[in-house]
Amino acid sequence: MDENKLYNALLKSQEERRQLEQKRGEAKLEENFRKERPFAGSDRLKPNWVRIETDDGEHAPTVYDSSVSLALIGNPKPWSRDQLRERKIIYSGMPDKEVMDAYRELRIQLRNKAGEGNFTVLFSSLGDKGGSVLTAFNVAVSFAMDSHTSALLVDCDPYHADLANLVSSPMSSGVTDFVADSSLKIKDILYPSGVDRLSVIPAGTQVSSAVELFAAVRMRELMNELKARYPDRCIIINAPPFRDNTEARILERFADQVVFGVPFGEVTGEEISESVDVLDSDKFSGLVFQE
Repeated sequence: MDENKLYNALLKSQEERRQLEQKRGEAKLEENFRKERPFAGSDRLKPNWVRIETDDGEHAPTVYDSSVSLALIGNPKPWSRDQLRERKIIYSGMPDKEVMDAYRELRIQLRNKAGEGNFTVLFSSLGDKGGSVLTAFNVAVSFAMDSHTSALLVDCDPYHADLANLVSSPMSSGVTDFVADSSLKIKDILYPSGVDRLSVIPAGTQVSSAVELFAAVRMRELMNELKARYPDRCIIINAPPFRDNTEARILERFADQVVFGVPFGEVTGEEISESVDVLDSDKFSGLVFQE
């Protein structure tokens, strides 16, 4: 065999090996998808999953396309930088670099602990005044800043309405309404935030029965569906104050990781230790000290 034929044979062999490895990778993605979504029909495709048709007309395994998923997240009323600064929402290039770096470091630590794929973080204040949604919102924003990732903030604190001040679109029905009313769909409680690649779900209007609703089967189904829908989406749950509310203890079951907010001057070291001891040790990921 002459040199040119040998070289061409080598290239053909390398290409065949590359195609084989690609098919194996796609098959693995399909297998993982089916494990996460066993109820999904074989011919039913989510918008962010695409089938690739080969030259011979056959369909290759379904492959997750994150670019399609991210393109579906609308932001019809984006906040300007001035509006973000007014609301104390972090943004790329903000003057207070220390604050931005702190949220980036928190994102990195949470991501490192989670590994590959999406995950759910519960954020709850150890103080007794609530008001944790701004920090939870900024944690979600820090994930949405990654152009290859999307984030979803699920507000599960029906006792405070602070989220409305952080979101550029009007909101109505939320988590508690969805659980209480089986006719509502997820799209009915999902809203654009004003920040690219970040969507929000408000707490809803059913305040008095929040404990029972969070413990309901439909609540578990909602959280499972949100987590399974987009493999590239990180979910942040904002919960009522952990030490003084049953709701936060119930919501903890839906989280892979838990982060506590520590308001300045409100919580002792002993109270922090007691709260951490209540948790599953594998879920506790750290503290955020709030001014």
